[in-house]
Amino acid sequence: MSSATDNHIHENNHHNGSRIAKKPKLSSSFITASEIETEFGHHDTSVARINNGSFGCCPASIIAAQHRWQLRYLRQPDHFYFNDLNTGILQSRTLIKDLVNADHVDEISIVDNATTAAAIVLQHTAWNFREGRFQKGDVVLMLHYAYGAVKKSMEAYVTRAGGNVVEVPLPFPVNSNDEIVSEFRKALERGKSNGNRVRLAVIDHVTSMPCVVIPVKELIQICREEGVDQVFVDAAHSIGCTDVDMKEIGADFYTSNLHKWFFCPPSIAFLYTRRNPKGSGSDLHHPVVSHEYGNGLAVESAWIGTRDYSAQLVVPAAMEFVNRFEGGIEGIKKRNHDAVVEMGEMLAKAWGTRLGSPAHMCASMVMVGLPVCLGIGSDSDALELRTHLRDAFGVEVPLYYRPPREGEVGVITGYARISHQVYNKVDDYYKFRDAINQLMQNGFTCADLSG
Repeated sequence: MSSATDNHIHENNHHNGSRIAKKPKLSSSFITASEIETEFGHHDTSVARINNGSFGCCPASIIAAQHRWQLRYLRQPDHFYFNDLNTGILQSRTLIKDLVNADHVDEISIVDNATTAAAIVLQHTAWNFREGRFQKGDVVLMLHYAYGAVKKSMEAYVTRAGGNVVEVPLPFPVNSNDEIVSEFRKALERGKSNGNRVRLAVIDHVTSMPCVVIPVKELIQICREEGVDQVFVDAAHSIGCTDVDMKEIGADFYTSNLHKWFFCPPSIAFLYTRRNPKGSGSDLHHPVVSHEYGNGLAVESAWIGTRDYSAQLVVPAAMEFVNRFEGGIEGIKKRNHDAVVEMGEMLAKAWGTRLGSPAHMCASMVMVGLPVCLGIGSDSDALELRTHLRDAFGVEVPLYYRPPREGEVGVITGYARISHQVYNKVDDYYKFRDAINQLMQNGFTCADLSG
């Protein structure tokens, strides 16, 4: 099993001052195992960190690059503002544009995170309701497993402005893309049932909890066929985790963080807004209004007042880092996927459970069923058990409570979302396995943690 987690590393004498590579190396010299350990030497070695999905990770070489940008600003802020900032952000936007295969750099804005991007898009939708371009009761569609902050943004922007939010219920565990497509079609019909128009569909690319890779291209095609005005893909996890191609996906708006799976420091995300000859979408604005208001979203987002912009300036360093690996980011994605599926299957076999979805619906994260005997009966049980695993066993992994459906008896109600990133080792997953096994041997249930 260790073969899945060794990252196919080869020996090299990498020179840190080499020029930024836009494509993966063709040479046989790649980052070594010891160099990876050094890059992530600031991680707490007492913890099995199998939760890259929540906060990501940042190697030492990129932290150093960030620090250099910070010092450049602090050394002479005026020079930095007038000469360095816009040039640096444009370079980052250009690299992201190439990475996601967008048509033009003007389609790429850099923002703090996917939550900010969602606020920008949903704020625009709210204005359309308030200014009469959308009718009260018109629909915005979103997945039931949408990220919690996006659901709150729906409440803050869309519902308050008179929009009707329709959720797409998704099965979990899930066995095929067809199950998701079927539920999506049904929700679209509900949205249109009273003669209302579906103005916006918000679709996750990789849902957060439970994590499943959503067939976004197929759902977007359905939206086009059914007359949905616009599609926003919330892909917080996608860059560095699954395939991202703006031309192939075909969304109007698309966002992804670069601090989760692309090794940037917190926090940085991009928001893609597709160019439209009719001008639709050109009036998106950053919710923090500063001097650049009205100069286009990309320019507005590049200056929202005095703050630390260094995370947005290290994309070239992140690109250099990923290209130290065989196959670049594509190679990293494939090895992470293969390893996390292998580790998930190992855990499910050890506990007599199952994965939450087939391998092709996983990226670099997998849902693994936990033993029924643990007695996970609520969201609070899942959170308390997660805390117990952290405090008592040094295992960091998010847990999910899946309520039993009517008539279900003895089903798996608890799932762990495990991640795999380049710094992970097989022992991280063995530590998790052994912790759960010890709890079972001790006759533990979640009821032991309450009161």
